[in-house]
Amino acid sequence: MANRNRPQVRAAVHRRIRRKVRGTTGRPRLAVYRSLNHIYAQVIDDEKSQTLASASTTEKDLRGSSGGNVAAAKRVGQAIAERALSAGIDQVVFDRGGYLYHGRVRALTDAARAAGLNKDETAAAEAAETEKAAAEEASAQAASAKEKSTKEKSTKGKSAKGKSTKAKVSKGESAGEANAKEVKEAKEAKEE
Repeated sequence: MANRNRPQVRAAVHRRIRRKVRGTTGRPRLAVYRSLNHIYAQVIDDEKSQTLASASTTEKDLRGSSGGNVAAAKRVGQAIAERALSAGIDQVVFDRGGYLYHGRVRALTDAARAAGLNKDETAAAEAAETEKAAAEEASAQAASAKEKSTKEKSTKGKSAKGKSTKAKVSKGESAGEANAKEVKEAKEAKEE
């Protein structure tokens, strides 16, 4: 039977993550711990076993009204990024600590990136998003053009005088422009 003890499962996931994620002097580890009422973040150099910067909602200036919400996590992410940058650290490896990358954990990391940590990754991610959006838009336009052409083909076979008309595409115009001309000609023929 599977282990249903949540803290034990999280600890096992964290151990599995820690086997893969190591903080170096050049790129330390940003570790996150999330409790019910607070959230903590540390920048750790695992080679020296040294904490380089830390921030948490237990500090008076980061506490706010509650330490266990997304707004508090954003404040901590901003603070840890500022402290890491002042210590000369601009690249980190993110250690989610066995928690899902969602909610407060995601808010903390997004705020840290927005404040200046891992600028190269942020720029690459934004470029990938814009490229993906452009590709989706192009495929949507192609799909809508294909739907229009299939609809026109089904109605074109039955023209007003029984003639079958097809779009003639010249070298200077696209298939959409040729179809638009043909629809216009069909309307003019119906009016006569």
